[in-house]
Amino acid sequence: MPRKYLLLLTVALGVIVLDQWTKYLVVRDLTTRFDDRPTLGERLSAMYGEPPAPGLYNLHYRPKRAIEVLPEFFRLRYAENPGAAWGLFRTLPPNVRGPLFHVVSLAAVVFITWYFSKLSGKDPQERWALWGLPLVLGGAIGNYIDRIARAFVIDFLEAHWHDQVAWPSFNIADSAIVVGVGLLMVDAFVRKEEPKPKKDAPGAADARS
Repeated sequence: MPRKYLLLLTVALGVIVLDQWTKYLVVRDLTTRFDDRPTLGERLSAMYGEPPAPGLYNLHYRPKRAIEVLPEFFRLRYAENPGAAWGLFRTLPPNVRGPLFHVVSLAAVVFITWYFSKLSGKDPQERWALWGLPLVLGGAIGNYIDRIARAFVIDFLEAHWHDQVAWPSFNIADSAIVVGVGLLMVDAFVRKEEPKPKKDAPGAADARS
């Protein structure tokens, strides 16, 4: 296997595993979803199976607490996002929103894989893209797993300013996508194609001799 594809698989799978593991911990510790399910199998079935109907606060899983990491600035709190990043398109009807996100997610995976295949893996200037694309791919798949399983994404990272101004909740997959896109933006500025040498006009070589 070419070294670049090993990097792609390692980084993307690492993001997916970390994303799903943190979401499992959030559901376990910040909601009541696993309270009557002592075994790992029962918990995974509850997390990736059909969710219950929305209840308190219009959430499918009932929250039981939040964790203040930095009081007045940052906390861990369970949230659900049926839309795209930062809640975009969450007001669309489910019969439109679902197919739209399936198409967009699959198209993103195909495009990222295709773009990555075009990289040589040997040019030092490609390092930004070599790391950025796997991060975006892992983040996209991580959130897509949520959409397939329950039609909404689990968010839990909440940045705010004294509860007066708050950034939309996000998760590890979102963070990977943002970092990956940032690296790709750097790549767009740093990596430039080498200019092709100009061919001599017919007869030019004879004229110089």
